[in-house]
Amino acid sequence: MRIIYIFILIISTLSSQEWGGRPGGFLRMGLTARSIAMGGGFTAELDQSFPTFHNPAWSAFLTERHFGTSYSNLTLDRRLAATSVALALPPTAGIGIAWIYGGVGKIQGRYTTGLKSTEMQTGENALLITFAQRVVPWLSFGANFKLLRYDLPITKSDQISGTGIGFDIGLLFKTGKFTTFGLMIQDINSNYQWDTNEIYTQGGPYKDMFPIIFRFGSRYNKNDLTVVGDIGFITDSVTRLAKNQHLFFGFLPRVGVEYGFLEQYFFRGGFGNGRFAFGLGYEYGLMNQRDSHIDYSFSLDWATQSTHTISYAYNF
Repeated sequence: MRIIYIFILIISTLSSQEWGGRPGGFLRMGLTARSIAMGGGFTAELDQSFPTFHNPAWSAFLTERHFGTSYSNLTLDRRLAATSVALALPPTAGIGIAWIYGGVGKIQGRYTTGLKSTEMQTGENALLITFAQRVVPWLSFGANFKLLRYDLPITKSDQISGTGIGFDIGLLFKTGKFTTFGLMIQDINSNYQWDTNEIYTQGGPYKDMFPIIFRFGSRYNKNDLTVVGDIGFITDSVTRLAKNQHLFFGFLPRVGVEYGFLEQYFFRGGFGNGRFAFGLGYEYGLMNQRDSHIDYSFSLDWATQSTHTISYAYNF
């Protein structure tokens, strides 16, 4: 059993190094403190801070309005932030809108002579619009529509921007009193389209396609214990799949556990996205009983790069 665990750990770590540098990486890193602390395997679990990110079908099962925000402080002057609003659309639907930002600051610019110029920053943005429909009391499906933008500085006054669109689709099954099963296809046709003619007077339009992730996950929740997990299969874009070209393929297992104490304190741990993580959570009443959630996570990946994430969620 120990050998199998070590083998899965090595394979998932190596594959994460490969796909981590592909376009859209900020959408695959994990956004909220609770999900990161539990390994990120939330395909079948509700994330209070961002209900629609891991599976858009969740919005059809919401009974309250959810507002959430999250911020991650990463190494190398990187930062990742998200804000989300999701709500039910009676009697059987749900909607949501969210903004995600990932960027790098304090990039030292230099002149052709080598002397320092001004500091610059680069950033990626995604606007998510979600709709979900509950088909029967135990089954829903949903989709995220994404507007994508990547701003890349060239000089102090010039920059080039890549824009594009993409989609996620998800299914959610309430398979039992304590269990839930979810399916998710992330980044269908997501891309950045670039045109360098305006800057370099050469080149032309081209697309950077995001890899597609197929996820299958489940959740077990009973009393004070919650166990989550999913398996992701990462491959190239729809275009390459259709043309039967050489495909990149990666394997991404994620698993996590949460234990609740006195119904408002939570202790979490997990492994996913090539990193180990743990975290804490606290529920309290702001306007109503247990309507607010504040969470913290600390994660450490294969390159000993640490990440601190804090999230807040409010249900009303």
